[in-house]
Amino acid sequence: MNLKDLKINRGATLFLDRDGVINKRLVGDYVKKWDDFEFLPGVLDAFVTFSSFFDKIFIVTNQQGIGKGLMTESDLQKIHQQMIFEIEKVGGRIDGIYFCPDLKESHSFMRKPNIGMALKAKKDFPKINFKNSVMVGDSASDMLFGKRVKMTTILISDNVLVSRQYPLLVDLLFPDLKAFSESINFRSTI
Repeated sequence: MNLKDLKINRGATLFLDRDGVINKRLVGDYVKKWDDFEFLPGVLDAFVTFSSFFDKIFIVTNQQGIGKGLMTESDLQKIHQQMIFEIEKVGGRIDGIYFCPDLKESHSFMRKPNIGMALKAKKDFPKINFKNSVMVGDSASDMLFGKRVKMTTILISDNVLVSRQYPLLVDLLFPDLKAFSESINFRSTI
């Protein structure tokens, strides 16, 4: 699929993974406090574009650091409050954040690639149409989460070979969130 075939309409819903998409992923560790959080380049500008194009913007994130006892839900809420503040400060927005604190081994329905967080968002915002929604993530579980509810999936990776590992899961590949937002800007002007 290429950009002109991308079926994203103005007013669609955007779902985003957090670590590795919005902020720098801490390999082998977790973002446990705001000082650990680092926006990836261009992300704040991307949110400005997304906020004018998408009707709703949600973050869906697995946070098993809570389940492992390395942080609390209160710690996570503080990180998310500051992240939202920084995004709103530049003119962007986030309409909701859904997270799963459960361990991977739990196979929790709320944990991606399972669809619990998508269904929770739909319950909270009944106008969501998954077929007119986009899931942006950096892992196979993000892509599978999106595909299971019929979303368009966008993989964030600077390695084309990664997307070839999941040919049925990935609709489009972008090196980062900024590149995806620039394609939205371009598409909305034609």
